[in-house]
Amino acid sequence: LPMAFRDVNARRHIGLQQLSSLASTGRTFLGPMKSHKFVVDESTNQSTLICSAVRLMESLDLTSAAGQLLNETIQAQNNEFKTGMSTLLFLVGAWSNAVVECLQQNVPVPAIVSVMSEGLNSCCERVQCLQIPIHDVKKELCSSRVRPKAFESKTGQVGRDSLTNPRNLLCFQRDISAPEEVILINSSSRQGADCHFNKCLVSSLAGFGSVASLVKAVGDKSSSVLFGSGVTASSCISQKLTHSRHFSTLGKSCFSSKQGNFQGYLSGPSADPCGCCGLGHLAMALSHGNQTSVKLLQSIAAYQQERGECGGSSQINITEIVTCCVLGLPESYSCVSPGFVTLVSPEQATVIKHFADKPLRILLMDGDLTEQYRHLGFNRPHNVRTILEHPNSQESRAGDVWLSRMLDILMTFEVNLVLVKGNVCENFMERCLASKILVIGFVAWDVLCAFGEVTGAQAVTYLSQLNASCVGNGAWVELWKASDGRAMDLGELVPARISAGGIPLLTAVLTTALPSKVQLLEDQFWTLLYRLHHALKDGNVFPGGGAVELLCLSHIQVLTEQPERPGNDNAVRKFPSPWLAEYKCIVLQALGSGWKRYLSMVLCNTAKARSELEACAAVDHHLQKAAACGFPSAYILEEFRRGRVLGGGSDPFPDQVTDLKVCDNVTAKMEAWRRALDLVLLVLQTDTEIITGPRRNQLLNSPVSSEFMFL
Repeated sequence: LPMAFRDVNARRHIGLQQLSSLASTGRTFLGPMKSHKFVVDESTNQSTLICSAVRLMESLDLTSAAGQLLNETIQAQNNEFKTGMSTLLFLVGAWSNAVVECLQQNVPVPAIVSVMSEGLNSCCERVQCLQIPIHDVKKELCSSRVRPKAFESKTGQVGRDSLTNPRNLLCFQRDISAPEEVILINSSSRQGADCHFNKCLVSSLAGFGSVASLVKAVGDKSSSVLFGSGVTASSCISQKLTHSRHFSTLGKSCFSSKQGNFQGYLSGPSADPCGCCGLGHLAMALSHGNQTSVKLLQSIAAYQQERGECGGSSQINITEIVTCCVLGLPESYSCVSPGFVTLVSPEQATVIKHFADKPLRILLMDGDLTEQYRHLGFNRPHNVRTILEHPNSQESRAGDVWLSRMLDILMTFEVNLVLVKGNVCENFMERCLASKILVIGFVAWDVLCAFGEVTGAQAVTYLSQLNASCVGNGAWVELWKASDGRAMDLGELVPARISAGGIPLLTAVLTTALPSKVQLLEDQFWTLLYRLHHALKDGNVFPGGGAVELLCLSHIQVLTEQPERPGNDNAVRKFPSPWLAEYKCIVLQALGSGWKRYLSMVLCNTAKARSELEACAAVDHHLQKAAACGFPSAYILEEFRRGRVLGGGSDPFPDQVTDLKVCDNVTAKMEAWRRALDLVLLVLQTDTEIITGPRRNQLLNSPVSSEFMFL
């Protein structure tokens, strides 16, 4: 087999350079003020608006091995968490550059792999003290007073464009009446007591919120109050927030519990977000600026809480939530509707009007509604084809027989509505419409299950299996109405709502006048929903706004100053101490440079720094202040409480209090770190790129042919 290969493990590692190039395209996705990108398909001249690493990878032509590995890594993160992909993408690029710099300083690959891996493990252990229990977060957020009002547009609706204003913040003012607990720590043992101090801090604060703690070093005039009120902190805490995911305060969300006449929760002024046991405010803290999705999620949480689906645990049932994107309406029309909202053709809409106020008999199918469909146990091999003497005429006659027989079955059991998991034969769809039978294809399995539970319908694979016990009763269908009560007739596709008595299903109807924003709005909604889901699943959240990354940088500084090895990994122990110590500082600094570039890029994206150099200086300034305080984690928690993590510069809105509470997922964030570093180290340890097939001939005539050896 003809092939070509080249050495990639030189000082300028080709695979790492490819990762760095690909990752650089997603730098503007970091922070609350993300820059969108247009992806244009040259073959169709159609464009799509994207603002996520997942959609970016789908749009790029990833022909290199490193690019394909990067895409697989991001897809794995997306499939499991639906969040953290932009962080993963950026850190892949930052750490790739850092590793290349290590190679240029002749640091051996085994030393890079061992020290970086152990350094990341050590940082992940160190930041555990920053975790805040969900119960205390919800209690804290819901008991706080919202100080500034939301930015409103001229129409009275919360302005979508206000998300681009970093000062449209949700602010909280704590009211603490509990007595203060004083912890005395000798100043000479600050570094050793830092971890113990944080454990005492968390326990004394009952997780986050009810007791103020005063920390004072013996023999030190300066003191700092943690989670207290009315007491001035030490001089090492002075900057204001510039890096965090900003969002506006939301109004209240009103809704009706009567499903029959209910269309959307967000058609007017909003109701109290605290009415959902804190999930509304928790969703704001996890939103990172996504205001529209927050309002929808507040309505979902309030509805599920009212129905008792959450019990007492305030959980969100994702299986009962679906989305439907409606084109042609302003985004202010986005709402949550009970039941299943989907888009239908004008012909189907005509049948729906015929079904107005009529109970329907419903049938559920868990496969395709086509003549050729066979379930997985009987699928025919794709490489086997039957040849007929007169294929067209025979297939036409056979198809007509099948269509007539299937239609007779539906009419025999008086079926009005058919929900199909897969594809539906177009000819069969037309015959059903002519007989006033509504057939909806590509319905999610969770939707079928929801209708099955409330109507008594049992899903079948083939219509030939249908019997009376499989048909459900009590469903109804109507055209979806906007908040002003008008039924939508948008031309090619019309939104319709299918429901049944007692169904727990909810549809987030996402409206927009721009076709290119459809995918973007849907991605943003699911991202926030899964952030809340994983936060409740973990039981803890991290303080946001760069707090965790800042503590990692501070911990890296401590590790570089320690004479001992950063951990107990067996791979590290194999190396002689002098040999490891020679490279330890270089590699750990390279690891920390990834988080430093991350924080710097967010500062630049939020216009809080005019250049990356200025942003790095701001990060260094905070690191110095954290080290001077003696307790980096305490300093960071205090800055987070005051909403001033990575702050700097004057406040353009001095009349607004910026006690911002922004949270991040615990598991998703650390898994994004691990996946990013694992990918970089995997590519680092490759030494050869082998290319086979037709591409070998292309390389032979390309400008880079000198880099390859052809066999």
